[in-house]
Amino acid sequence: CQELALPTIVSLILRPKCVPLSLTVYIVQHRRVEVALNDGTRHLARIVAEDRHLDIAALSIDAHGLPTAPLGESVDLKPGHLVFAAGHPWGVEGAVAAGVVIAVSERRAEFNPTRREMIAVGLNLRPGNSGGPLADAQGRLVGINTMLTGPSVGLAVPVHVVKRFLKNALGSRAA
Repeated sequence: CQELALPTIVSLILRPKCVPLSLTVYIVQHRRVEVALNDGTRHLARIVAEDRHLDIAALSIDAHGLPTAPLGESVDLKPGHLVFAAGHPWGVEGAVAAGVVIAVSERRAEFNPTRREMIAVGLNLRPGNSGGPLADAQGRLVGINTMLTGPSVGLAVPVHVVKRFLKNALGSRAA
């Protein structure tokens, strides 16, 4: 009997034990996700809420005392603001790419084929960036990286959309 490897996805921690991240084909296909923490430990995650339209999910892991990502305000972003996308593109752990905000709440089809509320950024998101943080110049989370839509144009789910998702999906547990 061959054991199948579980997908490990770049994620970020907003609340202790709750890890929102971009949905991927792995979650849809496998319904199981392994979360790797910076200290090298790995945890099997439980899906507690998901929204396929928004392309995000909230996971729960059995771990305590986890550091959380400081939150910024995605609604305060303006074109030209510096942002950083972190992730593990092509398996390169801890890679960071810098770019600038092109637009916030961008819904035009030429930038955003999904027509969801997104942050359009001038940087290349690669396989392995999905689900990772988009941070402002102060290191605060302003979005969750989701996809590349064209040459040097990436999209991220704005953090205000993530907060609304968590409040709607988890209620008082999101606080």
